[in-house]
Amino acid sequence: MADKNPKKRARMSPCILNRTKLIVLTVLCLQNSLFTVLRRYSQGILKETYSKYEVLLLAEAIKIVFSAYFISKNIPPDYKTIEWFRHITRKSGKMLVLAAFYGIMNILSFVALRYISASTFTIIAQCKIMTTAAFSSLVLGRSYSWARWRSLVQLMLGVLLFSTPTSKSTDVATSENESDAHSSSMYTVIGIGAVAIEVTLSGFSSIYFEKMIKTEKENFDIWCRNFQLALGSFPIYIGFILYNGGEEVGYFGGWSQVTFLLAILGACGGLLVALSIKHGDSILKTLAVTGSIVLSAFTDHYLLHGPLTGTMVIAAALVVLAICNYTFDSTPVEKELPMAQNNQTDEQIQEEEMVALSPKSMLFTAQSSKSDLDE
Repeated sequence: MADKNPKKRARMSPCILNRTKLIVLTVLCLQNSLFTVLRRYSQGILKETYSKYEVLLLAEAIKIVFSAYFISKNIPPDYKTIEWFRHITRKSGKMLVLAAFYGIMNILSFVALRYISASTFTIIAQCKIMTTAAFSSLVLGRSYSWARWRSLVQLMLGVLLFSTPTSKSTDVATSENESDAHSSSMYTVIGIGAVAIEVTLSGFSSIYFEKMIKTEKENFDIWCRNFQLALGSFPIYIGFILYNGGEEVGYFGGWSQVTFLLAILGACGGLLVALSIKHGDSILKTLAVTGSIVLSAFTDHYLLHGPLTGTMVIAAALVVLAICNYTFDSTPVEKELPMAQNNQTDEQIQEEEMVALSPKSMLFTAQSSKSDLDE
């Protein structure tokens, strides 16, 4: 039935979009916080020895099942179900590039942490905030106000100050195991170079993913893109698992219910990142993830007795102020990206995404992934 009041619909659409954006970013922040605290509980308290690549592999399998479910609900009329999935798979080359970037970033992080301290790694890693903004300006042609650039710098410094106490404790715990060779300037340069490249790739990957979702001419929605990305990531994580040889506990050893829950949360995180980029942008996604660092640290302190110093509290206040300053700056900062055409109406898309964020949908994901694990 046609809408009899298009002006009313035009006035309501921005409100619906803003509400959806707020919900997605809030859930992403909560998901990241819960994932961090649960991982700390799993490895720091329970001392579980599973392979993180096996957890990531299961998370990709869950994403494939979840994305395939929504894809199957909206098959274009010109395609049969199998034909559409084949078409998506054949056109996944650009997302394979993104999957390769993520694999390279994992390798670089291992190289960096082998040759430099955790505190040095943390300092350089915070530059991801600035590289994301820089590539957003260069690749997508956005222009940010000076107020927002200052907010991003404040955010980066706040997170750095917040992370320093934890990084120093990690350095003390691992310093006894470091060899004299690793203290040489040559190895230090290698480590710093590795994390610098990882930071650059991280910023570029975020913008590349946003460009694929918003401006690509192919008629693919976020579920198709997540499906393609998960397919591309599968062989990469299998390669990491085979390279490690099962480590000390063997292949898929050391798993528990907590490990399985981590895999589900990891899959939800990947889907939420795509939704946050679609309804917002890569910078807003970064703000949500950064806010989760503060939230997870406070949760870790009160539930698992993690560190929380006065410096961390002040830094947390700086992070919150930076997020508010960026979010509520009224200066126009970006040009609108031409969204790729889609077969669905806005109402259908928003309904699907709200269903994806509902507890019932999360339960469906858990049941589906548990069936995969049992098989």
